[in-house]
This record gives sequence, C-alpha cells and structure tokens, in this order.
Amino acid sequence: MLIPLKDENPTESFAWVTMLLIVANLAAFAYELSLGPRLEPFVVRYGVIPQAIVSHPLSPSSLVRIFTSMFLHAGWIHVGGNMLYLWIFGNNVEDVLGHGRYILFYFACGVGAIAGHILSSPTSGVVSLGASGAIAGVLAAYLVLYPHARVLTVIPILFFIEIARLPALVVIGLWIVLQVIAGLESLNVQVAQATGGVAWFAHIGGFATGIVLILLLPRRRRPQPLPYDSRDW
Repeated sequence: MLIPLKDENPTESFAWVTMLLIVANLAAFAYELSLGPRLEPFVVRYGVIPQAIVSHPLSPSSLVRIFTSMFLHAGWIHVGGNMLYLWIFGNNVEDVLGHGRYILFYFACGVGAIAGHILSSPTSGVVSLGASGAIAGVLAAYLVLYPHARVLTVIPILFFIEIARLPALVVIGLWIVLQVIAGLESLNVQVAQATGGVAWFAHIGGFATGIVLILLLPRRRRPQPLPYDSRDW
C-alpha cells in the first residue's frame, strides 16, 4: 500500500474550493463524533442505502442522501486518508478546471461513484458513506493531466519504510488496479461480507466519471506537461 505525502507540482491559483471541501468534511466528522448514541440513526438517515434509493429514486430523501453521504465518514483513518488524497491531488485539478467547474466536477464524480455502487449491489441494505468516490474522480483527472508528476510516497516493505519520488502514473495507477481487483472479488457475497461492505465499485464509478469529465470539460488553462524522470524509479 503506497501512502502519498505530497506532490511536486505547483499551482497558479489558490485552491480555495479544495480547502472548503476539506473543512466541510472535517466539520461533518467532528459533528458525527459529538452525536454519541445518536450516531447510528444519523448515519442511516443521511448515508446511501442502495435498496432505499432504488425503491424511491426521485424522493427528496434519496436526493439528500446522495449528497450528504459524501461528507460523512466511518472513522479517523477513513476521513484522514480521504482528506490526504484530496489535499495532495485536488489543488492541481482545481487549478486547471477553475473553481466553478471544479465544484461541479467534484460532485458529479461523487454522483457517478454512488451510481456505480448502486448498480453493483442494488438490493443492499448496508449504509455507504464517504468522499472516496468523488476523490477517486479527482485522482483520475490528475492522472490524465499529470501522469509524470512526482509524488513523494511512503512505501512500507515488511518492517521497513522506504520513501521515494514516484510518478503519479504509478501511485494512482496502482490504487485503481487495487480497486478493480477488490471490486471483482467483492462480487462474491462471502468476500463482500468479510470486507465489511466496502463500496469498491463506488471508487471505480467515481474514477471512470472523472476520466470522462476531465476529457470533456473546458479548462481554465492548459496544464504544463511534466517530463518523465527516470530518477523517480
């Protein structure tokens, strides 16, 4: 499992949308922590439950769930990992798209992620939540725009820790490969139950949506291509 720390890819504008998204997610998680015994009914009410949405796809409750679920998380590792990836990769995508288009892009990827999750398990009654699907779309856009951007990455090797500068193509590419493998395995009901119902197809759906949108949306500026550097290996 590769853990990115930062990328070496400067921006021309301040990524205030990415910052607001991080603040909103952290605020929502802080509110979750304050709920105590009321947390479970809150998550059930505002998280995505495929069965409920398929039964009433256009109801106000279903539409609210789709967006509120993107700001809820299941624990410190869940929210911390998501915000780390958004912090590292979101600013460059926002810089290229512009703030307004980036907001639309982010939420569209989140909706695409939820659609992928629901299509993979339409009868599931398990609550799904988190910004992972929308952030998967951000990763996809970054991969298209800056495949050779260098990312300072932690590489755990047994009991040792290695830190290396890897191309985004490797860091993000390995991430999506693992999502696809886990998603295919989760089609087996026993495996899905053993993994705690992780919404792998939400990650895949968000990633696919991100690729399509970054190729179609107009850009505020043309990204400056970063050269391949064999020293990253």
